[in-house]
Amino acid sequence: MSRIKGFIKDWALPIVMAAGVAAYFLFSAAGFSAGVRQMAANWVAVVQPTLLFAMLYISFCKIDPAEVRPRRWHLWLAIIQAVSFSVLAVVARLLPDTEARIIAECAMVCMICPTATAAVVVTDKLGGNTLTLVGYTIVSNVVAAVMIPAVVPLVNPGIGMNFGHSFFIIIKQVFPLLVFPFILAWATRLFLPRLRQLIVAVKDLAFYLWMVALALAMAVTTRALVHCRISAFGFASMLLITLASCILQFVLGKRIGGHYADRISGGQAMGQKNTVFIIWVAYTFMNPVVAVAGGLYSIWHNTVNSYQLYRKRHK
Repeated sequence: MSRIKGFIKDWALPIVMAAGVAAYFLFSAAGFSAGVRQMAANWVAVVQPTLLFAMLYISFCKIDPAEVRPRRWHLWLAIIQAVSFSVLAVVARLLPDTEARIIAECAMVCMICPTATAAVVVTDKLGGNTLTLVGYTIVSNVVAAVMIPAVVPLVNPGIGMNFGHSFFIIIKQVFPLLVFPFILAWATRLFLPRLRQLIVAVKDLAFYLWMVALALAMAVTTRALVHCRISAFGFASMLLITLASCILQFVLGKRIGGHYADRISGGQAMGQKNTVFIIWVAYTFMNPVVAVAGGLYSIWHNTVNSYQLYRKRHK
C-alpha cells in the first residue's frame, strides 16, 4: 500500500493529465446527443474559472497582500516577453499568409501569454516565493493587456478593433479572475481571521483543486487537438515551437530569477502560462488554428511541473 501511495504522489500530475485525456475520449465515444455535449461544455466553462478563483483565493489567504510589490527581475522578464512578442510579430508580418505565419503566431502567443493563475500553487509546492510570483502574475497580465492590442493589428489588420477596444476586452477577460480573489482574501484577513486560519490549516487544498482543474484542462486541450485543421507538418512544427518556447522561458526565468535569489518563482513566472488565455486570444484576435498552441503548451509546461515536483519530493 505504501508503494502505491508513493507512486501516486510521485506521478500525480501525469496521472491526472492522462485521466483528463481519457475522460475526453470516453465521453466522445459514449455517443451522447448534441444537447448533452453542449451541456457538458457549458458546465466546464463554469467549473474551470470557479476552480481557478478558489485556488487563487486559498493561495492569497496564505500571503500578506501588503508585501506584494514589484521586484527587479519582474522588469527583466516583462522586457523579454514584450520584445520577443514584438520581434515575432514583425517576422509573422513578413511571412506570407500560410502555415509558416501560423507557426510564428503560435510563438508570439506563447511568449506574451501571462503567468498562469495556478502558478502560485505550484510555486508554493516547490518551495518558491509566492509573494514575488503573485507580483509578476499581475505584471505579466498588464504587459499582455498593453502589447496585444498594440501589436496584433500589425499582423492581423482585419480584426477591426482599435487599441482602446482591444485593451478593454482583455482587461475585462483576465482581471476579474485575478483581482477579485486578491480583494476577497485581503478582506478575509482583515475581518474573518478565524476563517482564514481554517483555510490555511487545510494542507495542499489549493493543490488538489488544481489537479481537478488540470484534468478538465487536459480534456479541453485534447478536444482542441482532435478537431484542429492543420497539416501533419504544420502540427509537428507547432509541437516543436511550443516545446522550444516552454523550455526557453523556464530556463530564462530560472536564470534571471536565480540572479536575484528567486530562481523557482522566476522559472514558474515565465514558464507556466495561462494557456486558456492563449486559446481565447487566438479566437478573438488571431487565426483560430493558433489556439492549438495553447493546448500544446499546456502539455509541455505541466510535464515540466511534473518533473520538478518529482525532483522536489525525492530531494
